[in-house]
Amino acid sequence: MVSLCPTILSPFHTKTLTYNSPAQNPNHRPFSVPPLTAVASRSHYETERGFDFEVGDTFFRHESATGRDLGVLAAALYKKCNDKLRVLDAMCGCGIRSLRYLAESKADFVLANDANEDCNGVIVSNLSTVSSEEEGRWKVSHSIANRVLAERYVERDYFDFIDVDSFGSDSSFFRCAFDAVKLGGLLYVTSTDGFSSGGHRPNHSLAAYGAYIRPLPYSNEIGLRMLIGGAVREASVLGYHVSPLFSYYSYHGPVFRVLLRVNRGKPPHGMHYGFICYCDSCGNSQPISWDKLGQMNCPCGTDAPDSLVVCGPLWTGPLHCADYLGEMLSLAGEWGWLGNGTKNDLEKLLNRMINESDPTLSFGYIQLDEIASRAKVNSPPIVTIMSAIQQEGYAVSRSHISNNAIKTNCPMAECIRIAKELRQL
Repeated sequence: MVSLCPTILSPFHTKTLTYNSPAQNPNHRPFSVPPLTAVASRSHYETERGFDFEVGDTFFRHESATGRDLGVLAAALYKKCNDKLRVLDAMCGCGIRSLRYLAESKADFVLANDANEDCNGVIVSNLSTVSSEEEGRWKVSHSIANRVLAERYVERDYFDFIDVDSFGSDSSFFRCAFDAVKLGGLLYVTSTDGFSSGGHRPNHSLAAYGAYIRPLPYSNEIGLRMLIGGAVREASVLGYHVSPLFSYYSYHGPVFRVLLRVNRGKPPHGMHYGFICYCDSCGNSQPISWDKLGQMNCPCGTDAPDSLVVCGPLWTGPLHCADYLGEMLSLAGEWGWLGNGTKNDLEKLLNRMINESDPTLSFGYIQLDEIASRAKVNSPPIVTIMSAIQQEGYAVSRSHISNNAIKTNCPMAECIRIAKELRQL
């Protein structure tokens, strides 16, 4: 986890960093890092997935464990399919993610980087519980994320999996990360900017992600689409295309995490990059392509001023790949991670994400309270209204983002009618 208050780097005496250089660059020259000396800190220990680790003065949240679980599963799948795995943890904090990539994903090498040199002793101590430094499976560096990513690109030292657990709306690392990841590799990115996703800082979201965001009822999904859209834009500048394998929202922070696969060239199924239009009058949403911007209207025929709310450009395509999530679920089962029945139940989360991957579902989600308010009835049980919507021939699923929301291609007017009919039963 990123430290909130990184220190300003001061000149230091460097020593050579050596490790197994990637196969595609036999002439690789190592870069420099400060000596790996322990720094005294007010430390305490935490436990996650059976691993005891030191936290020190770093920024750490228990609630982020699910996001770390997802990253570890994804990295392990990459290792399983490609028989090798090199990970760059660009903002590693205390090093718990790096530790887990080494121990659980069986990474061949992890570069654990954090701009705060004061984290050095904690990181080294934690990684040493997996393997000694002399074994060459990990190294620690202290640079800002963009610098370490740019250095890896200059050295042609590419990584299979890059994790950038950034804070706020920092998107400046995108281009450097795309250059440092191998083709076909994975980029795990983060945003914690709930103000921008909620439409409260449209000029800020425009500067950070190239998207002008206004308040919408499903703002937390907009946060994921805003993040993916920013990545899509930056990747296209460099001649890459990205595909989201999963998109995860967590209320604490809030935190928006997306796993992207990076490849060269144009996307095979077209670019899902445009605008989202929401009608306050009827509650329906629709995608708006670039060539239709001047012809926006809602099928409900409303002529109310300012009824149409438009956000974008951002990602309008699927948030997840169902097949990939199925592989993650299977691996989590093999590891004994499923069925604990807690509020952070990974099995329930992955199943919901798989269900909401249905390509026939519309983007966004509908809160049952909105349906009830428009229908002027009490909110029906979510299982009951989902069953009724399915019986009408529409697709519907729960949302992993909100427990009291559904994703469906059923128009709002039909949802209102169904809610009223259920009230009469």
